[in-house]
Amino acid sequence: MRTIAEINQKISRQRAVVWTVNELKARVAEVGVACAAKEVDVITTGTFEPMESSGAIINLGHTDPPIKIRSCWLDGIPAYAGFGAVDLYLGATQVVDYTGSGDGLDIEDTRVRGAPLKEIRGGAHVIEDLIAGKSVQLRAIGQATDCYPRSSFETTITRETINQFYLYNPRNLYQNFIVGVNGGDRPLFTYLGPLQPRLANAVYSNTGAISPLLNDPNLELIGIGTRIFLGGGIGYVAWEGTQHFPLQKRLPNGTPVGPAATLALIGDAKQMDRRWVRGCYFKNYGPSLMLGVGVPLPVLQEEVVACCAVQDRDIVAPVVDFSIPRRVRPTFGVVSYAQLKSGRIMIEGKPVRAAPLASIYLSYQVALELKQWIETGKFTLTEPVASIPMDRAFLPQDRWGSQIALE
Repeated sequence: MRTIAEINQKISRQRAVVWTVNELKARVAEVGVACAAKEVDVITTGTFEPMESSGAIINLGHTDPPIKIRSCWLDGIPAYAGFGAVDLYLGATQVVDYTGSGDGLDIEDTRVRGAPLKEIRGGAHVIEDLIAGKSVQLRAIGQATDCYPRSSFETTITRETINQFYLYNPRNLYQNFIVGVNGGDRPLFTYLGPLQPRLANAVYSNTGAISPLLNDPNLELIGIGTRIFLGGGIGYVAWEGTQHFPLQKRLPNGTPVGPAATLALIGDAKQMDRRWVRGCYFKNYGPSLMLGVGVPLPVLQEEVVACCAVQDRDIVAPVVDFSIPRRVRPTFGVVSYAQLKSGRIMIEGKPVRAAPLASIYLSYQVALELKQWIETGKFTLTEPVASIPMDRAFLPQDRWGSQIALE
């Protein structure tokens, strides 16, 4: 029906027809897939959810005399410095170093930047602060060499005073996920948040029928080089994500029944907006990053609309019992996202409260903002330079560990 080049021509003339994925689903319900496909050029999807496998690359610029950084702390949070002299990687889930080596902090200190130590900040909060234009304290220890004689350095940085500041996130945009419950007799504190004992609550993370990868289940439109909305700026799909598992079992509509494909994303953090990049903290678990990601889906043929017409009732996720401390945990079967979004699911005949980690409202706002970017000509589409592999197996470590143990 169309090519990306033809759609981009319409975008440049501000004549492209762009619908959010919610608008598309509503229109299909009115006129059917074939008619809707003739009307629309681009469908925008979005999510705003925790994505802890994220982080920032920072290049500080050289000091005088130069320093080869080997240990570094940003607001007391360690950043990895094991590559270029003043290149750093700050992981979203890295936590404050309380030993005193990073920030002059002492373990007896009661507050860090006004927050109680027990609450605490992580790398995600520093990333948020830098995106917001705030200043961050930096302390570095160097390896003295002939070309890098300086052995230490302290300063305050902002996003304007550093050379590069961009997000490189090894695993974002889960294509489906799990529902967490706790069948045990004590509260559990997990990456899904608190799970109350005796199946008192259920927590899910994916946004269901508006989630980007569930509307392109076979990744026929999304590939390496796809331009996306990332944290309020323009980003790109860089590679398959870590733990990418496209061979997950799937329903006849192509959607997986559990965690499947993932993507690695990259984007200039200096362009980003704090509204869409927020540090968060999970009690007794640690920090994470709430991130807004929007993906445009070009309507190249009718099948695109057929995939995007999928409803919450047509997508399922497994209910996993976290009270069993194993890699493979028992499940209570699967539930649909329609059931999850109703606020109640049934487990063994018992009603259980369900709530999302993702913000359904803000996920839709991501899709809406991306729609506005495209309609005004601010955002055009890209042709992927390569496809995301869809034949990756998942390799656990336990089989190797048990073999070594036996030997």
